[in-house]
Amino acid sequence: MEKKNTARRKFEIDEIIMGILLLIMATIAFINVLGRYIFHYSLAFTEEIGVNLFVWITMIGIGVAFERNAHLGMVSLFKIFPKPIKKIIVWLNLILSAFLIGVVDWFTLKTIYQELILFHSTSPALGIQMWIYYIGIPIFSVFVFIRMWKGHVKALAKLEGGK
Repeated sequence: MEKKNTARRKFEIDEIIMGILLLIMATIAFINVLGRYIFHYSLAFTEEIGVNLFVWITMIGIGVAFERNAHLGMVSLFKIFPKPIKKIIVWLNLILSAFLIGVVDWFTLKTIYQELILFHSTSPALGIQMWIYYIGIPIFSVFVFIRMWKGHVKALAKLEGGK
């Protein structure tokens, strides 16, 4: 008798957050569609929330793609290099990617600081302080850095395995 593989996939906290944010976005979009077709009234705030939640989901998704090695790359070029050069490329990829996300975080934190101290601007539809929408980027970039490191470790292990 064969034993079935009943191992369940363990979801990471960032994947759960993405699922919740996507559920919120879908619910808001559905309510807006109902509002337009049944009551002939569009809810303007739904676009504001949807766009900002989409940015947050994208930020978390960047990390998931890093771990799964799902970003676009020059695979054909990478394959022709010997193993020592491949290791250097993997390290360079980690350093440059972390630097890029760090730059995004730096400018986002600078913008948040300016919003808190100088501008005090609010969103057009709901009147929410803009820094609240911006704060998701540096918070969720923590997940990006964690997943980036996990993907880096997996890439090095794959190289050591001879694949």
